[in-house]
Amino acid sequence: MSSWTKFDFAAVSQNAQGFGAEEAPRGSLGHWVKITNGIVSNYQAVVPSTWNAAPRDYKERLGAYEQSLIGVVLSDINEPLEILRTVHSFDPCIACAVHIIDTKGKELSSYKINPSIV
Repeated sequence: MSSWTKFDFAAVSQNAQGFGAEEAPRGSLGHWVKITNGIVSNYQAVVPSTWNAAPRDYKERLGAYEQSLIGVVLSDINEPLEILRTVHSFDPCIACAVHIIDTKGKELSSYKINPSIV
């Protein structure tokens, strides 16, 4: 059994910034923080879900999810399990709700999948 070491906040600069980057199982992971007068003034996390679920980049290239769904055939439009399974292949935490929109951003339908049928 390991023991915890008490963190000494007084020993940390009241004004600091830093970042951490790592390769996680689902993709790149980054965290950025800025501390001003001992208070977090800015914090940003870019996680694998952010990268994978991003729609298009600045060059209009399709994001990973969008690209992977092209040509997917649904056996039942009322239970689009193929979409769920495709997105789960990237990130098992993300596809419990799916919203289908047209190319102008209008929502066509919304599905919440019952995990017991997946």
